[in-house]
Amino acid sequence: MSDDISDGTGLGDGPGVEEELLEEELRQAASLLDPVPPALLQSAVDAFALRDLEARVAGLTFDSLVDAIPVRGAAAAPRMLTFTAGEVTLDVELTEDGLIGQVLPPAPARIEVLTGSRPSTTATADDMGRFTAPVTPSGPFALRLHTTDETVMTEWLRA
Repeated sequence: MSDDISDGTGLGDGPGVEEELLEEELRQAASLLDPVPPALLQSAVDAFALRDLEARVAGLTFDSLVDAIPVRGAAAAPRMLTFTAGEVTLDVELTEDGLIGQVLPPAPARIEVLTGSRPSTTATADDMGRFTAPVTPSGPFALRLHTTDETVMTEWLRA
């Protein structure tokens, strides 16, 4: 008696020839009817090229667009972001004039503002971990933090 029990769905057996042909037809139809915009494709290629396999990834732990409680009558507040990777925290404020931030624990560092296809902007954190950058991202962006000990890369966000 065989231990093989089949429910007739073919799941777990891997894709058959018919499924592979259907998938290819769907890919071709999607590429003709709903192609990926060239700018988005270029951003994806650039984002992949900018990856750093040695860097630790800092996850987004606070975003004022999602986590903050709105205040009635308050003017448009700058966006606040907090990224964390182990003991390293990166607090960033997106303003009309650029980025303001702090690395915690405080230490000198170099911060790259990655904005896809445009050249990156670099900011330098002082001994207290504070930095400013004269660029306000307007599309997808990420931050790469270089300390004396490590490199930390934030996840990509849309400004």
